[in-house]
Amino acid sequence: MKRSEINEIMAAADDLIRHHGFTLPPFAYWSPDEFRANRAKARRIIDARMGWDITDYGQGDFDNLGLFLFTLRNGQLVDLERGRGMVYAEKLLISRQDQISPMHTHVIKSEDIINRGGATMVIELFGSDDDGNCSTDRGGVVYCDGIERPYGPGEKLRFATGESITLAPGDWHAFWGEGGDVLIGEVSTVNDDVTDNIFREPIGRFAKIDEDVDPTHLLVSDYDTWLAD
Repeated sequence: MKRSEINEIMAAADDLIRHHGFTLPPFAYWSPDEFRANRAKARRIIDARMGWDITDYGQGDFDNLGLFLFTLRNGQLVDLERGRGMVYAEKLLISRQDQISPMHTHVIKSEDIINRGGATMVIELFGSDDDGNCSTDRGGVVYCDGIERPYGPGEKLRFATGESITLAPGDWHAFWGEGGDVLIGEVSTVNDDVTDNIFREPIGRFAKIDEDVDPTHLLVSDYDTWLAD
């Protein structure tokens, strides 16, 4: 993805988030130089990879296969393992109309996916086989706003504003906006986007960046290079 495109997506996403009554935290608006100047006191943000995240999954087709995310808060795996401390994470996501977030599951993370506003959120579901792979002939059980909901392989569930689904490890899922763009909330256990996204197809999690202009704000995938000591 071109950095100029990423800057435009950030600005549009901020407008949509504000339209639905949410405001991002102050560090979201730091320039790269401000982030460098604050990196010592922002160590928690950097280590937890909180912030802007825009991906085309390395496929170069963001409009059809992509996702906007902003990680608002995130704990540490060591806390999750010992069962106390900051064991949770929260994100805002934007799925554009018919823009696929591809079929994947998680090994560790359980998550609530919530339609926060806009169009209909569609989630396609498959169960896992005995080896944990995506199964074309197995479904499973999820909870939709606390109500048990069995699903068949490949079933598509639709969620209006305010509705949600709880997904456990082994629930394979893809999602997109139907009828327009949708603002999505994610509340989960500790989030690790580097190692805990298992895709059905051999694709990457993060975009490859063409630095045609300077970044307005840093992506979480920029931290290792732009904020190196």
